[in-house]
Amino acid sequence: MPTFILTIKLDRPRNSRRSGTLPKRSQAARELAKKVGVEIKEIYLTSGEHDLLVIAEAPLGDHITKFALATGSLGNVRTRTSRAWTEPEWTKLMSELP
Repeated sequence: MPTFILTIKLDRPRNSRRSGTLPKRSQAARELAKKVGVEIKEIYLTSGEHDLLVIAEAPLGDHITKFALATGSLGNVRTRTSRAWTEPEWTKLMSELP
């Protein structure tokens, strides 16, 4: 199944660290993903430009697009999505070049 990497930037409400908002958001994201045909494999808290890194799988890019649009429509999340290929996948792709 195709793998996708999403980087997520959160707009944090006040006191979000104390109220446990991030774990709640993470669970809600997993539930939303499931509804649109996406399986979230891993969620990483990151330092730097983005707050979270999500590794997800979906049968089609359309499913990931629905997930990113639904998440972004909440108004407090910005996403960037990339398709990722495993080493065996990209090795096969390269071997098929003309």
